[in-house]
Amino acid sequence: MTKSVLFICLGNICRSPMAEAVFAHLVHQKGLEGQWSWDSAALGPWHVGKGPDRRTMKVLKDKKVEYSHRARQITSDDFSKFDYIFGMDDDNISELTRRAPKGATAKILLLGSFDPEGDVQIRDPYYDDDDKGFYKCYDQCLRSCTAFIESQILTLELLRRFEGCPKERSRGLR
Repeated sequence: MTKSVLFICLGNICRSPMAEAVFAHLVHQKGLEGQWSWDSAALGPWHVGKGPDRRTMKVLKDKKVEYSHRARQITSDDFSKFDYIFGMDDDNISELTRRAPKGATAKILLLGSFDPEGDVQIRDPYYDDDDKGFYKCYDQCLRSCTAFIESQILTLELLRRFEGCPKERSRGLR
């Protein structure tokens, strides 16, 4: 069964494409291609159709992560199409929660909540004068996406083990 993730930020040119690229890179490294689908989108329409910020692409190139994307805006269908929707900061989460249609099935989560270093807010580096904030964003996305994927692998492994348990032993676990 394929799981799906959508990464969201304000304009879909800095943080969410960085997270998407990192996630895709990790999925390929771990050989999980058939188990995941992914995308990224914006809350606002400002950059629709444009590529990622040049500093995002510079960091990804420096880290040897291939990526190609055109910004798009989130749609109401995305709230049911994806299993997980990750916002980059509390403002993203508030806006996603506000926009989620009734009956939406996606889990709306803060990507940084998976960061083992506890760096929960992934700050928008768009207005920075240099690329340091973009490198920090990359590091946060790498830690958070790695921890999320590992948590999903562990969950699947536990489910497989549980399904293999004899019924008498598994009744008490339900």
